[in-house]
Amino acid sequence: MKDNFSEDPGQQQEDTQKGKFLTFRLGSESYAMQISYVKEIIGIQPITEVPEMPEYIRGIINLRGKIIPVMDVRLRFKKPFKDYNDRTCVIIVDIREISIGLVVDSVSEVMFIPETEIVEPPEVGRGSSRYIKAVGKVGNEVKLILDCYRLINEDEAKCMEDIKNGGFDQ
Repeated sequence: MKDNFSEDPGQQQEDTQKGKFLTFRLGSESYAMQISYVKEIIGIQPITEVPEMPEYIRGIINLRGKIIPVMDVRLRFKKPFKDYNDRTCVIIVDIREISIGLVVDSVSEVMFIPETEIVEPPEVGRGSSRYIKAVGKVGNEVKLILDCYRLINEDEAKCMEDIKNGGFDQ
């Protein structure tokens, strides 16, 4: 006899999120990330700059009393900076046990992409392709699926944790 209470609730949540992706745009390119990383989506907010950070780390925001480091994904991908507007969004994600805000041009939708429609990315040199885990085929479009763990490495994660905790003096 199966005991319903012994199921791991985290496993149940993961199953309901399997194959679901948040899609967003950077310029003319369409990206996706597994919905399981996403905590919330907010409009652009005032960002406080933090000295001596890489260019793509725009600074920090105060989200309901919680300090969140903010990364501009365009700059991380070595694309030109684009002024923020009313379509610009911050996707709050949990990566390496840290909440980070990812600035994107706009958020599109949450969509289901079946495993059968997800393929390995083509081998095309280096650059922002190293952040791409797979390519999702949706109708006639492709969605570049991010590898969220590659957006920040362990050293950057430690640095962001220090920023969040107020330890600016390394």
